[in-house]
Amino acid sequence: MILIAGPCVVESRENVFRIAEALRPYHEDPQKDFYFKASFDKANRTSLESFRGPGLEEGLKILQEVKERFGYSILTDIHLPDQAAAAAEVADVLQIPAFLCRQTDLLVAAAKTDAVVNIKKGQFLAPQAMEHSVAKVLRTRGYEGPVTHEAAKKFGVWLTERGTTFGYGNLVVDMRAFPIMRAFAPVIFDATHAVQMPASGQASSGGDSRFVPTLARAAAGAGVDGFFFETHFDPSIALSDGPNMIKLRDLERLVVQIDAIRNIVETKE
Repeated sequence: MILIAGPCVVESRENVFRIAEALRPYHEDPQKDFYFKASFDKANRTSLESFRGPGLEEGLKILQEVKERFGYSILTDIHLPDQAAAAAEVADVLQIPAFLCRQTDLLVAAAKTDAVVNIKKGQFLAPQAMEHSVAKVLRTRGYEGPVTHEAAKKFGVWLTERGTTFGYGNLVVDMRAFPIMRAFAPVIFDATHAVQMPASGQASSGGDSRFVPTLARAAAGAGVDGFFFETHFDPSIALSDGPNMIKLRDLERLVVQIDAIRNIVETKE
């Protein structure tokens, strides 16, 4: 099972290392393909005054330290094509933010690196439409065949579901999206951003982390290739996405539940 976890943004070296230390058991679990996640820059914050992170140079420096100290594979976001090459020197996975999932120049730049490209499904798109984003990466990497799960896995392309816009300031998760998108790429479920309430009239996005376990367990039953959790030792003081984060101590219990559900599903299949 792919497991992506970490803070939303690189808040400080001290906080990043504290969270990274707590996530060590997942890296050591032979049943997990673990990736430590943190963003060096959150370019899509609601307000100009919101904390964005330390920026490309300092953020990648801290992530490189995490990689060297803990041996973790690293996942981070990029927002601009010219960030791809530098980020890929540190990150094993380059993540394309949901609002940018159709940006051809960004996808092509990421595809020209050796990193896995994780494309988050836009909140405004049907799951079927993500086939075209996957194709942009595959074609850039020299694959000309049909867009399939096997091809995307071989050439290092993932998709991440994080909910679909439902009215103003709310998201819903359509479980049908998982089998639809798994036809043409491995699929990750971002259970924490799925409970986000984006730009809901406040200076920052809200969220309701109470529903993270519910959605994660449902996705485990529906069948996905992995999970994405933003996590923190104290979400109430997190500098970005605190309302939808899951506490580190709660993540441990939830992963045990997910593993149990996945075992049942795999046995039935």
